[in-house]
Amino acid sequence: MRGKQDSAQLTGTISSFVFRTYVSKHSFHVICKMSLIAEAPDFLQVYSDGSVKRFDPEIVPASLESTNGYKSKDVIIDSSKPITGRIFFPDSLISSKKLPLLVYFHGGGFCIGSTTWLGYHNFLGDFSVTSQSVVLSVDYRLAPEHRLPIAYEDCYTSLQWVGDQVCSEPLFQQVDITRVFLSGDSAGGNITHHVAVRAIQDNGCPLKIKGLMLIHPYFGSEERTEREMKDESVEDVVMNDMHWRLSIPEGLNRDYFGCNFEKLDLTTSVWSKFPAVEVYVAGKDFLKERGVMYVEFLKKKGVKEVDIVEAREESHVFHVFHPESRATRLLQSQMSRFIEKY
Repeated sequence: MRGKQDSAQLTGTISSFVFRTYVSKHSFHVICKMSLIAEAPDFLQVYSDGSVKRFDPEIVPASLESTNGYKSKDVIIDSSKPITGRIFFPDSLISSKKLPLLVYFHGGGFCIGSTTWLGYHNFLGDFSVTSQSVVLSVDYRLAPEHRLPIAYEDCYTSLQWVGDQVCSEPLFQQVDITRVFLSGDSAGGNITHHVAVRAIQDNGCPLKIKGLMLIHPYFGSEERTEREMKDESVEDVVMNDMHWRLSIPEGLNRDYFGCNFEKLDLTTSVWSKFPAVEVYVAGKDFLKERGVMYVEFLKKKGVKEVDIVEAREESHVFHVFHPESRATRLLQSQMSRFIEKY
């Protein structure tokens, strides 16, 4: 009897050991499979198995209740992808008056960001009041799950959607589709440029793009700028390279046309039709040089109306992190004046 008990105990011990060993090996396999390969602290983690975790800052829902003189409404632009958006409009809508439309593309290195973020919501809601315009903020699909040029395609789809909705969406019935402006910050500034190019090339675009407003645009190239080669820029360079690596098509480098605007081969007729452009740069922004280079490039291509506006004491996308600051109010006024000109 004793022998049988010892045998059973030994069998149980061996089984337990085998089970623990299996679990340990399995866990080790999972850990290896899920190793972290890219990270933007507090915002993004990308793992070796392709999974992605995003950590949003404070978000806010849309509301048809008045807040600081404006209201907001969420819309579905294309449920199959999906592409969504948020419309902002001032309380003081006058039914007999047509308002300009601003289509806005958020930043985030093509990998993070949303129109639901508190900073974007407050900035664009307040801007709709300051500029007396209707604003459509677009949530496009993000990399690395959806690499470029998908963001460009999604954002251009939003223009076509507006054209289709003019007769059915009550808010767009008060929009003057001959006075449409495109804007965005960082990666959204990059998108603004490429969506404008697509609109010029597509004779079927239902909207008249009157102007572009690029805020701290996110461009790059294989060749480093002077600032990018400085020792104090190492962390910024590493983070920028990571976002480009996650967002451009696999196998390509930073001379991909979506990154390096000089690599997009356009005809003279496209440049001749380019709308007015205003580029906003920040004196303390690592990407300031890229914005200046973009302005100089457009001028060389013969774009007739190109201006640059600098916030000397501010850093990258300050208007998102500090939507109620004096610098942000000034930016909103500058953008409003640009719209009034056209």
